[in-house]
Formats: sequence, C-alpha cells, structure tokens
Amino acid sequence: MLRSILKPFQVVSARVRSMNYVTRRILGMFPTLFFISIIVFVIIDLPPGDIVTSRLDRMEAQGVEASPEYVRNLRARYDLDKPLYLQYLFWIGKFVTGDLGYSFFYSKPVNELVWERLGYTLLITVAALFFTWIVALPFGIYSAVKQYSIGDYFITVVALVGLATPNFLLALLVMYFSSEYFGVSIGGLFSVEYRDEVWSLDKVMDMLFRLWIPASVVGMGGTAVTMRLLRANLLDELNKPYVVTARAKGVKPLKLILKYPLRIAINPFISTVGLLLPTLISGEAIVSVVLNLPTTGRMLLDALLAQDMYLAGSFLMLLAILTVVGMLISDLILAWSDPRIRYE
Repeated sequence: MLRSILKPFQVVSARVRSMNYVTRRILGMFPTLFFISIIVFVIIDLPPGDIVTSRLDRMEAQGVEASPEYVRNLRARYDLDKPLYLQYLFWIGKFVTGDLGYSFFYSKPVNELVWERLGYTLLITVAALFFTWIVALPFGIYSAVKQYSIGDYFITVVALVGLATPNFLLALLVMYFSSEYFGVSIGGLFSVEYRDEVWSLDKVMDMLFRLWIPASVVGMGGTAVTMRLLRANLLDELNKPYVVTARAKGVKPLKLILKYPLRIAINPFISTVGLLLPTLISGEAIVSVVLNLPTTGRMLLDALLAQDMYLAGSFLMLLAILTVVGMLISDLILAWSDPRIRYE
C-alpha cells in the first residue's frame, strides 16, 4: 500500500533528477566551448603573419604595391591593429551574436559562406554515421557469434584493410575504378546537369543517389573500428554465466543475443557516436578535396592557409559545437538504453 502511494513521487523525483542532469550537462557545454574558442583563436593566430600579410604577399606576387595607408586601413578593418586579447574578444563577441564576420579571402560575409557548406557537411557526416551503424552492427554481431569461422576471418580482414586505408586513398581508388571500368565520374555531390540548377525534386534525388559514395568512403574507417569494438564486447558477454544459463534453458539463439548480451555490448557502440563525429568531419575535409564536394573541407583548408580568422574560426567553432552536442546526445541515449546507468 505504501509502495503504491510513493510510486508517483518516485517517478516525479526520477524525472526531476533527469532534468537536473541534462541541465548540468548543457550548462557544462559553455565553459568547454569557451576554452575551445581560445584554442581555435590561438592556433589560427600562431603561424607568423596574418590575413593581411597573406593578402600583401599575393599582391606583391602579382606586381601590385600597397600603400602604407591601405595596409593600416586593412588592419583596422579586421581589428588587427589592436592587442591580441581584444582581437579575440571582438571575434567571439560577434560570433555569439550571430555575426560571423567578413571573409577577406572570399570577399563575402561568412554567414553566406558557412551555412550551405555546413549543411552539406552535416548531410554527408550523418549519412556516414548511418552507414557505420548499418554495416557495423550486423557484421559485428555475426563476427562474434561465428567466432573463428571463415566469415569471421573474412570480415576481420576487410575491417583491418578498411581501418588501415586512408579515406582519401580509398576515394582515389573508387574514382579510378568507376572511371576506368564503368566510365562514370563520381566527383561532386551532383551530376553535371544539376550542379548549377535551382533546387527541385530531381536535384534532390540526384544528390541522394550520389550521396552513398562519399558517405561510404568517409564512414569506412569508423565502420571498421566500431565493428571490432562490438565484436570484442559481444564476445565478452556471450561467455558470461547468465548467457550460458539462458542457452541451457532453451532460449532461442536470436532472442538470446538480441535481448540480453547485445543490450550490454552495444553500450560502447552508442557512446562512440559523439567521438565518431569529429573523426568523420575531419575525414570529410580531405575526401571533399579529392571528390570535389561542396562541403567545408576545401573552404576550411583555404581559410586556414590564408589565416582568414573569421571564416576558419567560424567553421571550427561550429564543428566544435556539433561535436559537443553529439557527445551529449550519445550520453543521453546511453542512459536511456541501459537501465543500469543512472545519473544522480
């Protein structure tokens, strides 16, 4: 009787604790992003020179001489005539208010450059994440259940080859074989006839048809790691007494694997979602150059080489925000999927 009376209060208390945990985690993201912003600013500013000196070097290579007044105005425009800490405060202050600044390298507002490229980057990253899960989950389970079988050895070899092969090399191989043996160019996220067209259903379908190529190339390394991780964890669970007892009681093999050991073995599988995001994004940066993708990769590389603080810093901060949010989401999914985990 007392237990039934107290049950609603226990449910409310559990929900309050959950909300408190989520609130603490969200508030904890702000100091993390603050320190990341300092590191980003320092790393971009660390090489000798700045965006103005890079611009002057290009002008000098073209035989154009800049007047001292032009150089002073240019430095004042980008706050480069102020102390370093004030430059950081001006940059981060504009970023927080949604003003990402002006890209000197592309001569456009950063807001116009970032969002479309970032959208394509997120699309390929999410597609690569789904590819990782769809491939790694069934093959990891099969490799653990059929340990030391021919299929297990084959999957292990493929996983190790995928882990050892850099993404950009895999992209080059895919481009070579598709062009040499099938006569098809897979460069770019759109076919030639849709590249400069306005958005339509046909253009979306064309993009989705070609999306699997960069998604599989970017996700191959993460797939190999996740597959091996799931195999190792599931093998550890399959040899525990509760699994042996359930098997002895006649529980069907598929139900036994999916209901009990897989739910425990999948915990690291879920927790690596947040860790996979920066890996996939960094892998996408190089693949985008090879496959000529309209993502942040090439633009970020050009911005870093030119020391374009507003463009490079905005890209890196937005990617850092996505990574921190991905870590939070993976932790919440992990807490939801495993009843043993409770955050007090």
